[in-house]
Amino acid sequence: MNEKTNINFFPGHMAKTRREIGEKLKLIDIVYEVVDARIPNSSRIVDIDDLIKDKPKVIIMTKKDLCDMDKTNKWISRYEKQGYKVFLVDLINDKSLGKLFDLTDELLIGLNDIRTEKGLLERKYRVLIMGVPNVGKSTLINKITGKKATTVGDKPGVTKSISWIRINDKLELMDTPGILWPKIEDQTVAYNLATFSSIKDEILPIDEVACYILKYMYENYPDRLINRYGLDYLDEDDYTDAYELIGRKRGCLVRGNEVDYNKVSNIIIKDLREGYLGKVTFDE
Repeated sequence: MNEKTNINFFPGHMAKTRREIGEKLKLIDIVYEVVDARIPNSSRIVDIDDLIKDKPKVIIMTKKDLCDMDKTNKWISRYEKQGYKVFLVDLINDKSLGKLFDLTDELLIGLNDIRTEKGLLERKYRVLIMGVPNVGKSTLINKITGKKATTVGDKPGVTKSISWIRINDKLELMDTPGILWPKIEDQTVAYNLATFSSIKDEILPIDEVACYILKYMYENYPDRLINRYGLDYLDEDDYTDAYELIGRKRGCLVRGNEVDYNKVSNIIIKDLREGYLGKVTFDE
């Protein structure tokens, strides 16, 4: 695997979204920053505080059901010590978002009191929801509204433009497309974003991403590789034997009984993303 591979993904609509957030920020009361609990550091927008200025913020960690709770809880403690409010959620199975609304009330307490003192009418809280691609923003919005308010997909780039969504008598959301930044300098962050679908597969060096996954799993969750593939040793200088073993175990064969390495790469990535390699967190 080439550690120096430069993985970047910054299509035009992301630049446009960044500009529009700046233009509309004066309308916003609070920000929901949505991150993936499996990469609670890598999936944060690196310059989000520059984008949202001094707006109060809740960090919402999705995919609780797929993360390594011990590792993710350490990140939650770190963020809370830095003064952030953090809400960890399983968007598939959790029934209530009450704590999220409580945190919102806590951060915006007195907002309407100030309006009343100025002779203005009370109004709904205006929430900006943002994050990198494919961290679950649309699923979260649908969960909050109790209905299908946005299109949901498992690939980055489903939401293409900013839109307002009325939630209830207290909240309205400004939904934004997933955004990254013009150049991802940290290659560990780049590989983590690629691993968990925040960068389009079509532009990725799939074999390098798969080898990155094998390396990380071997160093941190070796039992998962044994259980899934019977792989108990990994030569990190030559992945050929690992690919041969996995390919033959999973039937990734082409004419002449040869292993289809590209298919093996795709299986490794798919197995990780869909939870077949267990609950993981890739940020240390």
